[in-house]
Amino acid sequence: MRSPSQTDPPPEVLVLHELIAPTPHGIASRVLARADGGSLTVFAFDAGQGLTEHTSPFDAHVMVLDGALTLTIGGTPVRATPGTLVRMPADVPHAVEATEPTRMLLIMLRSRRV
Repeated sequence: MRSPSQTDPPPEVLVLHELIAPTPHGIASRVLARADGGSLTVFAFDAGQGLTEHTSPFDAHVMVLDGALTLTIGGTPVRATPGTLVRMPADVPHAVEATEPTRMLLIMLRSRRV
């Protein structure tokens, strides 16, 4: 087990619901962590807001904190509600639409290519 060093950041507790709030007619995001292998970002969408179809070289995992989203992954719509985790494979086109004010956690992980 590794012991903490002087350069390690101290432990931190983050309350996801308090980090970001939906803004009227808008989208907000806040990057919580970024590394070579991926990132953690919280998003807040007002109803009717979203992200147009795009691809990513990372596997994306969306966890809805509150509200509801329709994720279109490879042309297939998927409904995501609080407590659900949806995986969007790397390099597959996907889009996001909030059907009501929504907060989500986006976990991006670089998949291992063999």
